[in-house]
Amino acid sequence: MQVRRKPVVLIVRDGWGENPNRDADASNAIVQATTPVSDRLMNEYPNTLVKTSGEDVGLPEGVMGNSEVGHQNIGAGRIVDQEVMRITRAIRSGAFFTNAVVQGAVQHAKANGGTLHLIGLMSDGRVHSDIQHAYAFIQVAKDAGLGRDGLAIHAITDGRDTSPTSGVKFVGDLEKKCEEIGAGHVATVIGRFFAMDRDFRWDRVQKAYDLLTKGSERTAPTASAAIANYYDNPTTPSVTGDEFVEPTSITSASGPSKIKPGDAVIFMNYRGDRPRELTKAFVYDDAAWSGIEGGGFDRGKKIDNLYFATMAGYETGLPVEVIFEKPAKMPHILGEYISSLGLHQFRCAETEKYPHVTFFFNDYRDEPFVEEERGMAPSPRDVSTYDQKPEMSADEVASKVLAEIEKGEADLIVVNFANGDMVGHTGVLAAAVKAVEKVDACVGKVVDATLAKGGSLVVTADHGNCEQMIDPETGGPHTAHTTFEVPLIVVEPGLDGKKLRSGGRLADIAPTVLALMGLPKPDEMTGESLVDL
Repeated sequence: MQVRRKPVVLIVRDGWGENPNRDADASNAIVQATTPVSDRLMNEYPNTLVKTSGEDVGLPEGVMGNSEVGHQNIGAGRIVDQEVMRITRAIRSGAFFTNAVVQGAVQHAKANGGTLHLIGLMSDGRVHSDIQHAYAFIQVAKDAGLGRDGLAIHAITDGRDTSPTSGVKFVGDLEKKCEEIGAGHVATVIGRFFAMDRDFRWDRVQKAYDLLTKGSERTAPTASAAIANYYDNPTTPSVTGDEFVEPTSITSASGPSKIKPGDAVIFMNYRGDRPRELTKAFVYDDAAWSGIEGGGFDRGKKIDNLYFATMAGYETGLPVEVIFEKPAKMPHILGEYISSLGLHQFRCAETEKYPHVTFFFNDYRDEPFVEEERGMAPSPRDVSTYDQKPEMSADEVASKVLAEIEKGEADLIVVNFANGDMVGHTGVLAAAVKAVEKVDACVGKVVDATLAKGGSLVVTADHGNCEQMIDPETGGPHTAHTTFEVPLIVVEPGLDGKKLRSGGRLADIAPTVLALMGLPKPDEMTGESLVDL
């Protein structure tokens, strides 16, 4: 099939939002950065703002978007109802409490004289989890007669999707809820830096696994005290806050805290990319574990007779029970539609965002579509946080895309530059400025190469982040995503005088891409093109 322009390149500048508050310019990394490419594109080509949060992307009203939700909505060309909504509705209706997998975990623990364990990110960020769901599990334990001893809660602290020092309140609320309902105890505390790695840094994951199975020499009388102690005495002075809380066992825990044979485990995170590694350490048999990507760690023998359930499906083929299965795959998403027309597409990102331009963009499909090629640049592993290397692997990503453009085979290219989001999460303004400048330079190279080949581009983002580096309420670092809109620029010669439609959302990006390619939009895509050609 002949396309209108080739290639059409979709660039996702991850975490690059539009902060309308001019009083915050001093802490806006995008404003503070020197961005000649972005400035030129905004001046020379039609642009608009699109919504990336709340009901516009299938989340509760007022909830910030994230990379998983963003890429799924972009790839789908329609608003996609998210897991948090499905789970919350099930709790409200009561269906959650009779769910077969939830009850299966309870019955397994009771039948084997074991403990029910709840692992999860305890915050209201609602990117990976919702602490309200933990309260529902505590009620499940109460209804089952497990009491305070029978439910051990392993709290993962946030600090990325919430304020860096909000964890002490969240965990304090969790402890109060256990007391109020009369079930469960917080047995361990650990930062998400360790328990939610997704880049095969197995030394971090081992710390979480060892805490859950062996306990830690680092102890505290309560979970709240554990976090407060870490605030006052961080392992590394420059690495502070909830994300980095060291593995800690709680000495006042009224019941068992270590996961052992005969127990049941529920991982309550519903987003799949970050719980996978820790989950695999528990559920892979010895043969699978010995061949795991990145080498894993010495975990010993797999724990026998362990019931392991996850809130949602984390990965196809993972040997776990799933509480909320994914809905049927959406038909005619962008990648599938392009493939069905016999066209060639290329996806590229560095490790941190590679699942987003592949797995999430393809509606949780692991395998590429026919004629879908992929490229990945390894994210830096010689630093613990990306403020220490704000350029990350953007140059390598750009090089792969430039090579693909030069080959001239791809009809559609989707590329993600991770820096604005990943460095934005550190809360370090100076580093975020450097990250923005690096992305701007790389985008410039891709734009020039694409236009030289007669192609077109859509330059946008999945959500905001680095445009707000100071929390306006606390005055401290802001490390979470924002609910601000993000810029979208259509880069194509000859569009002088054209205006893009206002009021758009991420679901409108795929129809816009198809319009630039000269392709009709499939009926299943309810988004609308932002450009009228």
